[in-house]
Amino acid sequence: MAVLVTGGSGYIGSHTCVELLNAGYDIVVVDNLHNSRVESLRRVREITGRAFKFYEVDLLDQEELDKVFLYNHIEAVIHFAGLKAVGESVHLPLWYYHNNITGTLNLCKVMQKYGVKRMVFSSSATVYGTSGQVPIPEDAPLQATNPYGRTKLMIEEILRDLHTSDPLWSIAILRYFNPIGSHESGRIGEDPNGIPSNLMPYITQVAVGRLKELQVFGSDYPTMDGTGVRDYIHAVDLAKGHLKALDKVMAESGVDAYNLGTGRGHSVLELVAAFERVTGRSVPYKFAARRAGDIAVCYADVSKAKRELGWAAEKGIEDMCIDGWRWQSSNPNGYQQEIEIAVK
Repeated sequence: MAVLVTGGSGYIGSHTCVELLNAGYDIVVVDNLHNSRVESLRRVREITGRAFKFYEVDLLDQEELDKVFLYNHIEAVIHFAGLKAVGESVHLPLWYYHNNITGTLNLCKVMQKYGVKRMVFSSSATVYGTSGQVPIPEDAPLQATNPYGRTKLMIEEILRDLHTSDPLWSIAILRYFNPIGSHESGRIGEDPNGIPSNLMPYITQVAVGRLKELQVFGSDYPTMDGTGVRDYIHAVDLAKGHLKALDKVMAESGVDAYNLGTGRGHSVLELVAAFERVTGRSVPYKFAARRAGDIAVCYADVSKAKRELGWAAEKGIEDMCIDGWRWQSSNPNGYQQEIEIAVK
């Protein structure tokens, strides 16, 4: 019996694979490697000392996905696979809707065919849109404001409809806030293509010399220092949340959503200052105009996850900065560095 991890070579997927393997699970990984690299999976094996199957399969290819289920005894699915850049989704909405929603539909069809009805789904706090409510509870209004967020919201509704049609389905929907940091080994981490759209890899790439300076979007928000406040959560804490959610879906049927965050907000400049303090590296920055759709303050109400999953984030902002820097300083060019060395 194995857990299928779609998108398992990605940032959160690879960290979750480590936690699953260390907890004794057998896993099968499916990824099309569009925005990730297979090198991350080699390092997952290195960290855990355990082997697992990997299939380079796109969820849009239902026939190939079917073979994964045919040749493996899958008991549950943790579903990460999908396009994930908010800005890109605004420019390429049809690609995002087709990839994220059709891929999930294909996955659910194949799961249904093989009687696999347990899923942990990687959703996002973007489903809350520009909600001014803080902390944000799971029952806050859902009002995604960009195509990426809407794909997550639509998939959430699809999964609820699926459970309504067949109550044997057991689904945990995990709404992430702002994952940062990396595994303490420094061997796996966030490796975005091009200029990062997330804050931590932007900071670390400036610190390591890949980028000249950090752009801080907005300096006039009604916050302590004028910059946006967000709920940053360590990638390892987030990965452990998936294991707790997996425990729940294996034990009972139903469908429910859970926020995964720390329940505390930090401003952009607070994060920069914490990074400089614990690493001794300077991060020059300049202010830029606010981005459309950004709000001043956003952090999670995490009481439901603690109450129903028995999960709470353990790592603080300094841990996130130390581990994020350990990854970037050890891998200044990300996974590409290892690939370039191998080619030489």
